[in-house]
Amino acid sequence: MTTPEAAPEAVARTDADAAAETDAKTAADAPTEARPVRIVVADDHEVVRAGYAGLLATQPDFTVVGTARDGAEAVRVCREQRPDVVLMDVRMPVSDGIQATAELVGNAALTGDEPFTHPPRVLILTTFDLDEHVYDALIAGASGFLLKDVTAERLFDAVRVVAAGEALLAPGVTRRLIAEFARLKPRTPRRDALAVLTPRESEVLRLLAEGLSNPELAGRLHVGEETVKTHVSRVLSKLGLRDRTQAVVMAYETGLVVPGAGSSA
Repeated sequence: MTTPEAAPEAVARTDADAAAETDAKTAADAPTEARPVRIVVADDHEVVRAGYAGLLATQPDFTVVGTARDGAEAVRVCREQRPDVVLMDVRMPVSDGIQATAELVGNAALTGDEPFTHPPRVLILTTFDLDEHVYDALIAGASGFLLKDVTAERLFDAVRVVAAGEALLAPGVTRRLIAEFARLKPRTPRRDALAVLTPRESEVLRLLAEGLSNPELAGRLHVGEETVKTHVSRVLSKLGLRDRTQAVVMAYETGLVVPGAGSSA
């Protein structure tokens, strides 16, 4: 029998339990040593597409399960193959990488009545780092981006990072891109979207937008790294975000961080 004194404790555990359940589900869905990372490569140039596929196939923990020449085909292949990661060219005919990303990440179901419970992580391929189309792809839900002249080792590392459920936030580059196009393409701030956060969680989100790592967050907030992980998990869960890239986007989109201001709005 639950006593009146025990009830507040049960309520207090709700957020932490929800965050833990989210983490557990993500871990269960993620690739393991026993199951290689399943990858789809989408690029409209056959030589580029085959080159990336061949390069990725050299890694024992990767399996290329399909390729696509445009965004529409990428969505179809993902629907059939259920990859963990999609390497997506941002500019393609028929349906570009932005639209394909929105369909893959934004929809809860891609296969008729069967729910698509584990949408793939999308890595955008681009020629230029300050690319408006890449910004739009990040808004659509991509976990990060890579320049097409990336080294093989950097490519392999990036795929492993996003497959593990992390965001690909290259030092300064992704944040610089988001800040630049948030400034050039301002949207009406949606600060009410952050109403579900506590003041500490709002602070964590602002610091995430600065690109701080967990150890750096722990130092800034004077708490342990496990506490930081709990805060970050709660922020992502409450805002319905998949990773830190989306958190950075949200911080700018809501006006919590103002481009060029260097502080919260």
